[in-house]
Order: sequence, then structure tokens, then C-alpha cells
Amino acid sequence: MAVEPGNLLFILSDEHQRDRTGCYGDPIALTPNLDRLAARGARFTSAYTPCPICVPARAALATGRWVHATKAWDNAAPYHGELPSWHHRLRAGGHRVVSIGKLHFRATADDNGFSEEILPLHVLDGRGDLIGMLREPPARRGSTPALAASAGPGRSAYNDYDVDIATAACRWIATEGTRHGDKPWALFVSFVRPHFPLTPPPEFFKLYPPERMPLPRLYGEAARPRHPAVAALRSIMDYDDHFADAAAVKRAIASYYGLVSFLDNNIGKVLAALEATGAAAATRVIYTSDHGDNLGARGLWGKSVMYEESAAVPLIVATTGVPAGAVVATPVSLVDGHRSILEAVGCPLAAEDEALPSRSLWAIAAGQRPERTVLSEYHAAGSITGSFMIRHGRWKYVHHVGFRSELFDLEADPGETTDLAERPDLASVLAECEARLRALCDPAAVNAEAFADQRRRIAEHGGRNAILARGDYSYTPAPGEKPVLVVERKER
Repeated sequence: MAVEPGNLLFILSDEHQRDRTGCYGDPIALTPNLDRLAARGARFTSAYTPCPICVPARAALATGRWVHATKAWDNAAPYHGELPSWHHRLRAGGHRVVSIGKLHFRATADDNGFSEEILPLHVLDGRGDLIGMLREPPARRGSTPALAASAGPGRSAYNDYDVDIATAACRWIATEGTRHGDKPWALFVSFVRPHFPLTPPPEFFKLYPPERMPLPRLYGEAARPRHPAVAALRSIMDYDDHFADAAAVKRAIASYYGLVSFLDNNIGKVLAALEATGAAAATRVIYTSDHGDNLGARGLWGKSVMYEESAAVPLIVATTGVPAGAVVATPVSLVDGHRSILEAVGCPLAAEDEALPSRSLWAIAAGQRPERTVLSEYHAAGSITGSFMIRHGRWKYVHHVGFRSELFDLEADPGETTDLAERPDLASVLAECEARLRALCDPAAVNAEAFADQRRRIAEHGGRNAILARGDYSYTPAPGEKPVLVVERKER
């Protein structure tokens, strides 16, 4: 597909589970603005994050590289401009490229590649989540009770921040967006919702009466997976232990839905501002999220695992040339944003960009169906080993270094209820999946490199005890918000 250069609006959310969206088939979610965007564009049903946690995912999105290539293993290894990003490429090409909202890089003082960063949110103190590096053994998280405690309507600095982001984006589109006519611009609008705390504005919480909410999938103890890597992570990221009863769980579900609708409302404001300029039809739009949220499925909350709730992301693109209402099953990844953004605004790819795993979302949305293997990997908080997921056709394969693998048939079993890895008749499928993973990386070598790098950085920060003494926190505070650090000295 030949892409005619034009302006680009890229909207990113944080921790939006793909299936908690009306256009993805959720009968509960009220997301009219995202639904309308999907109706005039293409909706991808097999889009994945390169890593189910914020900092590594955002570094991969910026650079078009897998996590093992960026070395952003965890939330204490933030991007700081050392690898060329699509922002750098656009700025060097004379394009105006502006970010509004959360970046989760190291600091604005770094050259991150943007022409301007408006209302940026970066990792705490330029260092991020140091406790997440502690994996030998993983450190107990003192902040996990806050997830259940925060659930319910109320005020939140994150809500205020997202309103400010939407307001700034609308202002930029109405003013700056109409001034730069020499070359197409790119505007990156990055919201923090529906990331916890689970405290939606009251008017959005009331859309979802808690008593009408379903309990999470596979929530009963007997239905939860017994894989040792997953069980170890659940014991550290023990969010579920702090819900008093089923009513409290349903309140959290309702709160998350409220945050999704709040996000959708803010996205609607930005899209309306674009419509008001008269340039909406000529402006390409991408919506996606950095990763998903388990939302109680299998007794897991937050992200950090390779199940669809966590590793899959919503992805919608809209532009001329993309069939309206298209549904695309080809596996894609956030790394595809790199090539797709450069193509959208007419910025030639550098020679080294051609070798990246990034592919054109525009071409795939318009009908190209490349043979594709996409990768996600995890080396961060709560994990006892590196986990690698590939999606190839109908198969999802998860490789846990030093432990047994998992295999799911997502066509026959989209809910991932049955692990097929030990089925003798599928040995050849398992072998092919492992070969496809090894064509992308050597998992054992990457795992060893991640652990070694984390040991080095732990030492740089004064060692394990110094990191624990700093304290744990639930989420990166919004600009101007004071961080709440919880010191948890008891370790398992």
C-alpha cells in the first residue's frame, strides 16, 4: 500500500485490556468514541505488546526494537534517547513531532527526540521502580494492598492529569495543528488511564453498578494455572489477596470499566477537536495501549504475564485507503508503530530502520497478510525467570527459561483455558514454535543477560537492602503529585 503523507495523531492509553472495549465485543463497556473510530477504520484482533509492563513496552514502541535489543528490561531501565526513535527520525526530517502526556522515559532533560514534550510524565526520580529489578529472589511488594483499597469512585491525580492531557491536545490541534503546513506533523497523545489506582470519576463509576458486574474469568482457585513461573509471580504480585470478598472484586471491575469510559470520553474530546479543524479525513489516527490488564482473571491483577488479558492490546487505525470496519487477524506488535509512523508522515526510513522487526500497519490494514511471528518478553517485577511469548497463526507459545513451556490454540480456545504443550500429537507444533522463537533470539542467553544487567544496576543503586529501604509505590505519580512510598521490610 502506497501511503500518501499526511498528519498523524497517535493516541496511547495505559493498561487498557483489549477485550474491555465495545468494538471488541464487550457487551458491558461503553466506549462510543473508540467504537466510532473502529467503524471508520481497521481493528486488529491479534495485536501485542513487546512486554507486558510500561517502561520496556514504551522503549520498544519508540525504537521499533524488541526488548532484548533495547535492554530496557524493567521499569528501572527507562529509555533515554540512546537508540534512535521515530521521534528522532521525524524531527531530523524537519517534521514537527510533539508529545503530550505520559512517556515513562528517564527525563525530559534527555534528548528523547520530540520537538516538544508537553505535560510529560517520566519515571520516578529518573530511576523508576528499583524493586522490580530484585528477582533473585523477587522482593515482596509492599504496595499491592493499594489496588483493592483504591477501588471506587472519587478524586485522583491521574484523572486530573488525563483531563489536562486532553485539554492540551485539543488546544494544540486547534492552534499548532493548523499552523504547520510545510510538512506533516505527528502528535503523540498519551493518557494514563485506565491504569490503577482504580478510582474513576463518580459520573463514570455510576455507569457500572458493581452488583451487575461479572466475576473475573477463571477466578476460582481450582481454575487458576499451576505453572511455577506464574504461581511465583502471583505470590509476589499478591493483589488478589487483599480483596475482602466477591463484592469488593466486583467493585474493582466496575471501577476499571468506569476508567475505560473516562478514557474513551477524553479520546472523544481529542477526536472532536480534530474534526473541528476540518482535517480529520486527511489525518491518520492510531489508537492502542502499552499493555493490557489481567483484571482478576486467573487470580491475577495488573499485567506481567503472557495471557491475552495482559499481553494483547487494542489497536485501531483509521485513514483513507483502510477499509471501513475492517477486522484484521494478522499478528502485529507495538514495534510496528515505528515504521508505520514514519510512513504516515512521509519520512524515509534510514538504512538501519529497514532491518528492524517493525512492519507497516497501513499495508496490513489494507489487506497485506505477511507471514509473521510477533514476540513479547518479560524480565521484570515478580518474575523468577525470563518469559518469552510468540504468536504465530493460531498458536501462542510461551517459553519460560528453565521451566516447561505453554502452548495455546487461540482459534479453538481463545480464553486460554487448556495448555496443550504436553500433548504428544502437537510435538511438531511445539517444536516449530520454539524454532520461530529461537530465530528471533536465544532465550537462555537473553535471560542470562537480563539478570546480569539487573545485578549490575542493583549494585549501582547501593544493593538490595538500599533499594528495599527506598520503598515501593503503586504507580508513577502524576506531575506535581507526591509519591507514596511503602517500606516493606519482611521478605519471603
